Amino acid sequence: MVMLYLIFYDITDDNLRNRVAEFLKKKGLDRIQYSVFMGDLNSSRLKDVEAGLKMIGNRKKLQEDERFFILIVPITENQFRERIVIGYSGSEREEKSNVVW
Repeated sequence: MVMLYLIFYDITDDNLRNRVAEFLKKKGLDRIQYSVFMGDLNSSRLKDVEAGLKMIGNRKKLQEDERFFILIVPITENQFRERIVIGYSGSEREEKSNVVW
């Protein structure tokens, strides 16, 4: 069964954060904000993404003031369609950042 997932992250280390973003892009997920990705995943792909993110996080021992926090949330297509969007991002900014919304 394929399900839509939102993946949020709060990572203080720039290199680690970039690795997570590149990993999620390679897994075919769409960036909808700088620290938020979205995509359809079946259970096998979800386990693969989860394992990859854990491996990325385990590569570095975090200092006390650093954060590596990732939240993976399943949502239905209907729930996503009922989203509330406040504000806007100009098309020029979207093109530069490859943000999909």
